[in-house]
Amino acid sequence: MSVVACGRPGCGGTIVDGYCDTCGLAPAGPAAGPGSAGPATAAAPSPVATGSSTTPLATTATGSTGSVASARVSARAASSVSRGSQAAGGSRRTVRSDTSRHAAARLGAGLVAIPAVPVDDARKAVMADPQVAEEKRFCWKCAAAVGRTKGDRAGRTRGFCPNCGAAFNFDPQLGVGLRVGGQYEVLGCLAHGGFGWIYLAADRNVSDRPVVLKGVLNQGDADAVDAAIAEKRFLAELEHGNIVEIYNFVEHEGAGYIVMEFVGGKSLKQVLKERMAANAGRAAPLPVDIAIGYLLGILPALGFLHRRGYLYCDFKPDNVMHSGEDLKLIDLGGVRRIDDHDAAIYGTVGFQAPEIATDGPSVSSDLYTVVRTLAVLTLDLPGYQREFRHSLPELAGEPLFARYESFYRLLLKGTATNPDDRFQSVEELSDQLLGVLREVVATDSGQPRPAVSTRYTADRWHPSSGARLSGRDLPDLKPNSEDPAEPFLAELVGVDPARALQEIDAELTGRRVADTPEVRLRQAQAHFELGDHDVARRVLAEVRAADPWEWRVSWFEGLLLLAEGDGAAAVTEFDRVRTDVPGEPAPKLAAAMAAELSGDPVEAAALYRLVVTVDPGFVTAVFGLARCQAATGELDAAIASLAAIPASSAARAAALEQTAAWLLHRSAARNDLGDAAGAASAVEQAAVDARRRGELAVELLEQVLGGMSSGALRPEPSLKLFGQAATEVGVRRALEQTLRELARSTPERSERVRLVDRANQVRPRTLW
Repeated sequence: MSVVACGRPGCGGTIVDGYCDTCGLAPAGPAAGPGSAGPATAAAPSPVATGSSTTPLATTATGSTGSVASARVSARAASSVSRGSQAAGGSRRTVRSDTSRHAAARLGAGLVAIPAVPVDDARKAVMADPQVAEEKRFCWKCAAAVGRTKGDRAGRTRGFCPNCGAAFNFDPQLGVGLRVGGQYEVLGCLAHGGFGWIYLAADRNVSDRPVVLKGVLNQGDADAVDAAIAEKRFLAELEHGNIVEIYNFVEHEGAGYIVMEFVGGKSLKQVLKERMAANAGRAAPLPVDIAIGYLLGILPALGFLHRRGYLYCDFKPDNVMHSGEDLKLIDLGGVRRIDDHDAAIYGTVGFQAPEIATDGPSVSSDLYTVVRTLAVLTLDLPGYQREFRHSLPELAGEPLFARYESFYRLLLKGTATNPDDRFQSVEELSDQLLGVLREVVATDSGQPRPAVSTRYTADRWHPSSGARLSGRDLPDLKPNSEDPAEPFLAELVGVDPARALQEIDAELTGRRVADTPEVRLRQAQAHFELGDHDVARRVLAEVRAADPWEWRVSWFEGLLLLAEGDGAAAVTEFDRVRTDVPGEPAPKLAAAMAAELSGDPVEAAALYRLVVTVDPGFVTAVFGLARCQAATGELDAAIASLAAIPASSAARAAALEQTAAWLLHRSAARNDLGDAAGAASAVEQAAVDARRRGELAVELLEQVLGGMSSGALRPEPSLKLFGQAATEVGVRRALEQTLRELARSTPERSERVRLVDRANQVRPRTLW
């Protein structure tokens, strides 16, 4: 291999990979090698943190989220995360928080048990042989591979990038025993990250407590030094129980080091690696409930940063530590101010949002990294940094998505290509994650996990609805608590729609209330309740024109279609809502109604069952499930579903009445006196008024008597019908008694006479 001299005055170095191994500059004159368009000080793109999974910004703007299967649910879900960009031409979304500022305080959110991780002696975390493997050596500035073996030349641990000329050095800069800042004695290396080696040290001034020293990648690089200094200046002021604590900032031989809390335990990446090792080297993703529990436990830290005006930028499993019973957000090297558009940007391929290269980081891109982390934790996704870099596996090929469809929808929304289509705040994401977690835990355990929704009222089933399919039983939307008109709108809850419209018009005319989206949506609701669908649609169109991402417009559009009997179109609208708020049960209930109306009882039953599994208090869903089970020939299952409604519920009578009707119908179809006895028992248990109970008993007894008279039903003396044996004589006695009781409670004379005459006709013959 020929040796090429640098050729620059005063430099005796040689050219390696296109740059001098001494001065780091491109060779002078014609000896220039690859990438020698200028000296190493030429302008370069903003850096992205290096390592095995990093990339230059210029390559992060491609890809699309949600590679979807042909299955209809996937197509429906995907449609809801792209409509905003199409309608608004990619304009920035107006962010409005419409969720409570809730944060899960406990690891696992009180829904899933996550065992504590013991914290070992800090010294056990020190690397025995601190080296960076060749395959993990990348340029910190452009992410090109550096320090690799070529032919008979071994890979270099220090040198200059052949692509951009930036210097690299993968050797530890601090030796064991060295005292940094006169206070921190180096104990060894912990890891190698985007800013170089991370060291464990003992604080000799504070009881020898273990601390972490985090330096810069290259002390001669201005960007790296600036990042470290900026980190010191504001991170030392950030105090949160889920964020690693910054103690100090010291210098040593011209390089700066951040001194921070040592967090023992395991990173989520280590958790995944240990699971894989225990599974004979095969992928062993975390259970969905555990993974969501982890993220709910760390999201308060991210929300804290956002509220203080900072972005984390590099959320991934490596940077979340499980220590004892707590979680800690570590490696704050990528943290930057939200309004700082000039600072270097750091991120990791496979987690970083696709728009970073063109738009820079944002709250939305931070949340993207969280949801990508959730995908990596729960899916066997070896290509998450390649073919699935900005996408998800197809629904049809991922069993986990089939089992937890709401989880799939959450991932789809959270990693949408357009940042305006994603979750817009930690509170919003946390709220939906918690709802999905409740669904997952209830599905797996069979134990309900109900909760009060921040967006919807409770189930609105009313006895007047009986067992019928009625969109009027769906929960109402709660107004956004942050809207200026919310106090006024709260006074209109339960108000007659015509009066509500009058009061709204009066307040708007008098300018006592602002013309906000909440007011418009309340107007649309009132017009819908009055049956003025055309007017309601005009109002909704105005709301959507002002904010294409207002998912509640789709909710009301679905209600209009449901009321008009167009179940198929309503399914589409409600599916959009289900993806926008995947943790909410109300949209699933609405979608179930739409599917039932469109003639798909199997799909409807699956959705009704999901709602009931999480919250049996949704009586509307219980009746819907039972109707669909009956429609598909599962009458015993339908009766069992209604039987689960407790005796204390106002729906109990309607459930028993429906049970009696089904059993009576089957009794006639099968000539089965046992079903008739079951129907009689249901009527006797129903907590309805005496007259209604009598009418039901007459209907049942007359049907049985007709069957016995024709010979279709054989007497069964062991069975009882309203206290009488199931024989012709017994049935006649029960029917006579019931008819006379009805006659006594009937005010109209002609009707009393008719009932008495009928009682005389059916009474059993006697000998005297």
